[in-house]
Amino acid sequence: MGLEKFGDREIYTLAESRTNKTGQNNVIVNGEGSDLNKRDALKGRAKRKTITQIMMLKLIDIAQKEGEPELEKSYWNTYYCQQNLFTADDRLYGKYCKNRFCTLCCSIRKAEMINKYHVVLKEWKTPYFLTLTVKSCKAGNLSLYIKKFIQGFQRITEKHRKRYQRGKGKKLIGIRSLECNFNPIKRTYNPHFHIITKDKEIAEVLLSEWLKLWTPKFARRPAQNIQKVNNLESGLIEIIKYGSKIFTEPDLKKRKNQKDTTQIYIKALNTILTAMKGKRIFDRFGFNLPKQNDKKQMPAKLLTEYNEWEYDISSADWINIKTGEVLTNYKMPSHLEAILSENIDLSMK
Repeated sequence: MGLEKFGDREIYTLAESRTNKTGQNNVIVNGEGSDLNKRDALKGRAKRKTITQIMMLKLIDIAQKEGEPELEKSYWNTYYCQQNLFTADDRLYGKYCKNRFCTLCCSIRKAEMINKYHVVLKEWKTPYFLTLTVKSCKAGNLSLYIKKFIQGFQRITEKHRKRYQRGKGKKLIGIRSLECNFNPIKRTYNPHFHIITKDKEIAEVLLSEWLKLWTPKFARRPAQNIQKVNNLESGLIEIIKYGSKIFTEPDLKKRKNQKDTTQIYIKALNTILTAMKGKRIFDRFGFNLPKQNDKKQMPAKLLTEYNEWEYDISSADWINIKTGEVLTNYKMPSHLEAILSENIDLSMK
């Protein structure tokens, strides 16, 4: 076990103890690995790793100060996600944290879910996209709002499920995801559902029930959105995504050629992640997915000849621990570098 220095932090790192005849540690990897020849995908991985690691250190500090040890542990797990990679036979292997706020893991989960649900949704002749929301709230009320959001939606679908079973109503069918935005001008949070329904009638039923449930005091018709899905893939991407926008544009009326004011409101992001912790962000209703042939789980593989790469934040890339060469040749754009170094707001919540 070694001790690595990161700024004023001391971070423990683990080392393998098994060694082969050539003096190289043997490594056990799982899964099929990724194609090492897809250079653009590798650069995208480096970009996501860079954004995630910088954000995690900020979130870890907040979790420590606010006494949230479980969340702090999750943030550390995400910090180390894909920290070390191994390459052999044109395949790349690494361990994933599988946290919903990890941009590395989210990109993989998003692709898997889109493939899974596209099979069903492509059979829907006239799917509709629906956004349901309520009046924005302050940080202290966000957890309660999100709890009531999920409970309220479940109440609506359960009500109509029973009606349908009695032959008195339409079966509600669709998928929904929960998202939350932060408004830095008003310092408020806006939780909302993105929904794709099987047809327009279902969307209209959900909209009507939602407005009735929340009453005009909390939910008004102009704030909701209903429209036909013209591009199913785009609709799915909108539904199956991260539960919070990482980057926020504080001046929504910013004109072209003005200085980029994109911000990362890290305390607000922590507030959203805390409120969503343990909640089902994505769900389906009214249907089951068709049974698919389960992929045979790939047996663990022992690598005896491989290259090992360790992520280096100063290079925004993985470095070969023996040769010093970089893995992806990713070059962070100047505007992203500026955002990550200068535009992370540590105070606003």
